[in-house]
Amino acid sequence: MSTNDTTDPLEAVKSRLEDEIPDDLVVSRVAYEGPELVVYTETPRKFAERDGLIRRLASTLRKRITVRPAAGTQMDPAEAKPRILELIPDEAGITNLQFYPATGEVLIEAEKPGLAIGRRASTLREITQEVGWTPEVLRTPPMESSTVDNVRNFLMQERDDRRDFLERVGQQIHRDPETETDWVRVTTLGCCREVGRASFVLSTPNSRVLIDCGDKPGAEGEVPYLQVPEANPIADLDAVVLTHAHLDHSALLPLLFKYGYDGPVYTTEPTRDLMGLLQLDYLDVAAKEGRTPPYESEMVREELKHTITLDYGDVTDIAPDIKLTFHNAGHILGSAVSHFHIGDGFHNVVFSGDIHYTDTRLFNGASNDFPRVETLVMESTYGQRNDYQTDQADSEQTLIELIEETYENDGKVVIPAFAVGRSQELMLVLEEAMREGDLPTMPIYLDGMIREATAIHTAYPEFLRDGLRDRILHEDENPFLADQFQQVDGGQEMREDIAGDDPCIVLSTSGMVTGGPIMSWLELLGGDPENRLIFVGYQAQGTLGRRIQSGRREIPFSDRGGRTEQLTLRLGVESVSGFSGHADRNGLENFVGTMNPRPEEILCVHGDEASTDQLSSGLYQKYDVRTYAPRNLETFRFD
Repeated sequence: MSTNDTTDPLEAVKSRLEDEIPDDLVVSRVAYEGPELVVYTETPRKFAERDGLIRRLASTLRKRITVRPAAGTQMDPAEAKPRILELIPDEAGITNLQFYPATGEVLIEAEKPGLAIGRRASTLREITQEVGWTPEVLRTPPMESSTVDNVRNFLMQERDDRRDFLERVGQQIHRDPETETDWVRVTTLGCCREVGRASFVLSTPNSRVLIDCGDKPGAEGEVPYLQVPEANPIADLDAVVLTHAHLDHSALLPLLFKYGYDGPVYTTEPTRDLMGLLQLDYLDVAAKEGRTPPYESEMVREELKHTITLDYGDVTDIAPDIKLTFHNAGHILGSAVSHFHIGDGFHNVVFSGDIHYTDTRLFNGASNDFPRVETLVMESTYGQRNDYQTDQADSEQTLIELIEETYENDGKVVIPAFAVGRSQELMLVLEEAMREGDLPTMPIYLDGMIREATAIHTAYPEFLRDGLRDRILHEDENPFLADQFQQVDGGQEMREDIAGDDPCIVLSTSGMVTGGPIMSWLELLGGDPENRLIFVGYQAQGTLGRRIQSGRREIPFSDRGGRTEQLTLRLGVESVSGFSGHADRNGLENFVGTMNPRPEEILCVHGDEASTDQLSSGLYQKYDVRTYAPRNLETFRFD
């Protein structure tokens, strides 16, 4: 879409800024970088002295504002570094300091970023006053994470390219709308009357946004309907919004860049890191299973380069007539309920993504506090009338009793677990049970990506529940560093040694038994009736996990020679509900029931046919709102 050529909107913004600021402050240039207005100044120190000025300007202009020094106004990095280190308390634990002359920024990594920032950002202002550089502070992960390191290093290397990209995105966002926004459309590209391949297009007369782009577990080749007119041309989409990193929402997002998309991906910071981890593993698993991956790893890097991360609660322009706000979804690390404010108060649409309504050991429950919502697109995974999960404390007790019984019979417990979310929840339960003597202390082996995903959790404690956050920030109390957690890093040989050793617990991916190391554990432990397989997470239709859960004991198995044989499972199989990252029927109803005001219409998605139909019917009867259980490839128009 074209920008308005008659006047330069940035010059108008610059003039307004100059009218608002004291005469001794100089604005040399302004630029939009994505949703932010960046002000370059030859007087950065004086800007820093004016406490509250930036907040006032942001409020007046209704923009997110960052102030950066114009080139040549900063102290030489060799002089600035020791001065910065003097200003920040030693207890902050600075681990890295890098200067970026092109943007006038200094990146500070600290073990305790709060101490580096100072009360009400006082230390940051002091740094700018003293050395002229704009500081950005990141947390040093308490557990070493190759993913966090790789993503941060990659984005640092791409900083100049990203600035060009962000300026281009900023121009697109802040272009003048071509017409009045007098309708909104939601088109379903996947996950309707099914679980998996989540994807939607949100359209207005001026903009198009894609929400999620996932695969379907256990159903190779069933992908979102990206070829439909509402989604095309993909290269002209204004934005992509990712609610969370699970593959049924994120797996095929890099494919968009293969199809020519070159725009922004909005998500939270931990989701950015987790999606990279899971997508690269997705490609690795496909290659190992002899399938042709749908895209190359280069596309994952391209996607990461195009991410713009937002915190919960930040209201952000993402298109000329659309503002986006993320809220905690309580599902996994960084998961977000996405609120879209369309037009000048014309319509508000919320995509729940996957939600967990009540608090868990890891997260606070999903937020549903929105100023306005007319349309809610809501997950329905556990939407059937009888989908009530057992109380979490009861579930934990059941799990502990099953493990103790297996231990006493000299058996081993294997738990298929999603690397992100359920594994960390289980680790907290097991660590506490052993620490308090409710379970004998025994090794807990982590196989697959679980340890790396756990390290990413510790890098973002501000996204976790308050009490857990405090424990992670004190190294001697960090539950994820307990001695009994051991990474399986010795391959099949180590698995065979563990299988022949004393009783233990194995947490292994994949959570739905669709491949990965869990297959080796079934081969090694499946023949002994003293061992136990315990399901604690949702098993989608069509997955091997669902078939085993439903009573199947003869399962196909590929040996290391590539031959497919039948494996007979003789170990005990149990299912313990209550650990799901999804709200149950009661939680879904309460999410809607406690919204104020309530939406005018609700689209029930992300559930099998019975779940979406029954939740849709139940919400209509209970709350007297219009409800739908759409099929894929339907479009809903809201005027």
